[in-house]
Parts: sequence; C-alpha cells; structure tokens
Amino acid sequence: MSISVTTKTAIKLFVLCAMLMGLPLLGVVLAGKPVDSFLEFPPRTRYVSHEPFSWTVFLGLALLVSAVVAPFAAHRPDRVMIRPERRFERARRLLPWWGWVGVGVIVVSWIVAWGRFSWVAWFQAHTFAPLWLGYILTVNGLLFGRTGKSPLTHRTAAYLSLFPISAGFWWFFEYLNRFVQNWYYLGEPLDPWSYFWYATLPFSTVLPAVLATRAWLRSVFQFDERFRSFMPVQVSRPRPLAVCVLVIAGIGLSCLGVRPNLLFPLLWISPLLIIVSVKTLLGEPHVFSPASKGDWGGIVTAALAALICGFFWEMWNFWSHARWVYSIPYVHRFPLFEMPLLGYAGYLPFGLECVAAAELFLGRKTVEIF
Repeated sequence: MSISVTTKTAIKLFVLCAMLMGLPLLGVVLAGKPVDSFLEFPPRTRYVSHEPFSWTVFLGLALLVSAVVAPFAAHRPDRVMIRPERRFERARRLLPWWGWVGVGVIVVSWIVAWGRFSWVAWFQAHTFAPLWLGYILTVNGLLFGRTGKSPLTHRTAAYLSLFPISAGFWWFFEYLNRFVQNWYYLGEPLDPWSYFWYATLPFSTVLPAVLATRAWLRSVFQFDERFRSFMPVQVSRPRPLAVCVLVIAGIGLSCLGVRPNLLFPLLWISPLLIIVSVKTLLGEPHVFSPASKGDWGGIVTAALAALICGFFWEMWNFWSHARWVYSIPYVHRFPLFEMPLLGYAGYLPFGLECVAAAELFLGRKTVEIF
C-alpha cells in the first residue's frame, strides 16, 4: 500500500517532534531530576556544570574534524574555479536596487548594533533581525546580478515560507540547549511573551540566509563539478541501518540532560540523523542520497554556506548590545569572536540540517531549484 505525500510528511514531523521534544525530558524524569529548570521560559537559571578544557579531547576532536575535512579539501583543488557570469539584460549591474537596500540595512544596523549611542538605545537590543534581513537581500541580489534570478524573486512564495519554518526550526535548538546549556543570552530580562516574539523574528532568518548563501556559492564556484565523482558511499541495507541510527539517536537524546558534557554534540546532529533515517525508512531520497553515486557537490556547498553564515553570526554578535556567550565542555579554548575555534565545526553538519529541514516542508526538487 502506497503512502501519500501528506501522510509521509506527517509521519516525519511526528517522529522528529516526539524524539526531539519528548526524549530529553523523559530521560530527565527517569533520572529523578526536577524538570522545572529545563522548562524555564525565558531561560535564566544556569544549572549545568561544564567540564574544564581538556587537551586530550581538544586534540582528539581536532584530528577527527581534520580527517573528515581533509579529503574534501585535497580533492581536485584545481576545480574550485569561478563560473563565467551569465548576465541578463535586467541584471547588468552587480546588484539590483533592492540588493543595495540590503547593503544599506546591514551598514546601518551594524553601526547601531556595535555603537553605544544613547539616542538609539531602545533599538540596540534588536539589531540581529535587521542585520540578517539585509544579508538575505544582499545575497539574493548578488545571485540575481550573476544569473538574472534568485530564490527571492523567482521562487518567492516558497522562499518566504522558509521564514516561519526557520523560526520553528531554531526553537527546537533552543529547547535542546536547555538540557546542555552550551550558550546563554545576555541582555535585559524580558517577560515570556516579549521574549518569544523578540526571539522568533531573528530565528526566522536562519534558513533563508543559509539557503540563499548555498545558492550563491553554487552559482559562483564549480563545487558541483569538483565533487560530482568524489567518493561513492553505498549502503547495502539502508533500512536496518536507519533503524539502528534512530535507536542510537533516541538513547542519546534520552540521556542528553543526564550526561550533557558527554552528549552535547547530539544537539547539532540529532535532527539530521532523525530526518535522514525516517526518510530512508519511507523510501524517500534525502540530503545524502547523491553521495551514493559519488556526488557530494550539494553536501559541500550546504556545509560551506552554514560556515559562512556562522562567521557572520558570530562576528555581528561579538560586540552587540544583546548577545550570546558560550560555555562548551572540554574544548572551550581559542575563541574566534565568542565561539571557541572547534565550535565552528558544528556549522558543517548544521548546513546539511538546514537543507534537510527545508526539504522536509518544501520538497527536495523545490530546494534544489534554489
């Protein structure tokens, strides 16, 4: 019996929400811990004691990250070339007018965010959303200037739908962070309703920014050609493997609040593992499917897009009035802005997570068109 697309989407969302929201809380209850602190909103209490820096763990993770990244960096470096521009009559300039508006919004918001001007003090805690709306306009404008089209102008409805999807997407990470407390927000305390709305607007810019950056990277650099015949990875029995991954992810999420220092990486990879596993069980293609034929271009550009956005997230956050700070066990050393150096490795799977989340709601074909 075939399952409809709507039913499949409902199954994926149910499994994702049940595992991400239910299992960490269930683990805390079974461990006999009080749940009130984990559900505090807005979050203010710090109750996780993080392990100090460890050279052993730092070097071990650094070697692991290097081992994963090195084959991609070494594969046909001659193919990272800039594509010839395909200019159209209506896109002869570097940026359309609305792209320059984006640049202007970035400049003004950046000055306000990092300045300490008393006459705009009321706005300084809320510059994150304008900065990223400006970024989104600018990147879409750069893409439009090269190709004559962009997600914002030619897939407008689908692209705009990413904003509410993104808000819900990032609230999941905020919820999971309650169990590991790897970051904290600084600034004036807010009531729950104000906190929800002030946070939701910035959260809504995450997916549009990453997806636009990915589209721009694919238009400028020949990553698709470079990694089209890279390393075929075929799994002989994908469904049993998917079940194993779901079980392991489920156990890890259940223990997240009990062993936060050990399991904090699950905060970044568990949503991706769940989405890919459920799609595999339903017989659907997923973000890793092209790798079975050796095509890693889309995977690489997604990871790089999140890393680029991560750089700007951390840079603009660094001197802002309302900002976040990190507390990461074992590896909290050598910060670039507020983020410890090894923490940037988390943006690589996060890029795949962004694509997987967009595909979950919009479909793989629509996201690839971006």
